[in-house]
Amino acid sequence: MIKVLFICHGNICRSTMAQSLLAHMVKEKGLSAQFHIDSAATSCEEIGNPPHYGTVNKLRQEGIPLIPHRARQMTKQDYQDFDYLIGMDDANVRNMERIAGGDPDHKIYKLLEFAGSGRAIADPWYTGNFEVTYADVVEGCEAFLESLPI
Repeated sequence: MIKVLFICHGNICRSTMAQSLLAHMVKEKGLSAQFHIDSAATSCEEIGNPPHYGTVNKLRQEGIPLIPHRARQMTKQDYQDFDYLIGMDDANVRNMERIAGGDPDHKIYKLLEFAGSGRAIADPWYTGNFEVTYADVVEGCEAFLESLPI
């Protein structure tokens, strides 16, 4: 089983979008049984909150089922439990490494790395642009799936 944890600042916009999108993509390919997909935050600001209405609306518009989720903070144990810990920007990655106590097993990535880009996925909580964020998340998730030996 491939265990994937998507991580952003608050776990209500980008990481929940990526979690729902990747779950939908693997289901469409008949691969759901081969994956465990979750999401988390680097901060504690939104713990317990549901996904942002902008993420919910964008996923609905695209016909992607929303994974029921409440924001939670990444833990050091998550580093042990997941094969891939995928952040959305450089600040996420720095905070993930801080929480994990480093990245000795090279499990921490930025999502668009899989698409050959160092770009960050903009936080729509600040930008208000869920369209751009969705397009970047799709690009990253597609490239991530293509990178796997499945």
